[in-house]
Amino acid sequence: MIREAKINDLDSILELYLYLHEESIPEHDEHLKNTWEQIISDPNHHLIVYEVDGKIVSSCVCVIIPNLSRNVRPYAFVENVVTHEDYRKKGYAGACLDHAKQIAKDNNCYKMMLLTGSKRPETLRFYENAGYNSTDKTAFIQWI
Repeated sequence: MIREAKINDLDSILELYLYLHEESIPEHDEHLKNTWEQIISDPNHHLIVYEVDGKIVSSCVCVIIPNLSRNVRPYAFVENVVTHEDYRKKGYAGACLDHAKQIAKDNNCYKMMLLTGSKRPETLRFYENAGYNSTDKTAFIQWI
């Protein structure tokens, strides 16, 4: 089942993020609580999860960003695409990306953007098969 995250999904999502790039689950402090509440309450921040037998096994984030160009149409940014290693190659991440695309369409977005740090050919093919390309734009990152 695909759905948007709910307030009680925090621990499951943090565990899933260990398969993304996190090395540990952050401390459950006031900062984490406030950040989570901000994410859940933001109507432009969509944390999409795929659930199998009550377990969150895949997820992505889709943020709708208001914009003054392109006839004042917003755009969508997709981040944190992840699937638990035991559930990969079953279409769950693709379903999450499809759900994100529908959210972008429903919000009249003119484009979706996604960045990946992966250089693995199978990961890049996955994104290409999901409709993304790496030829239209050049991404630059500045880490802070």
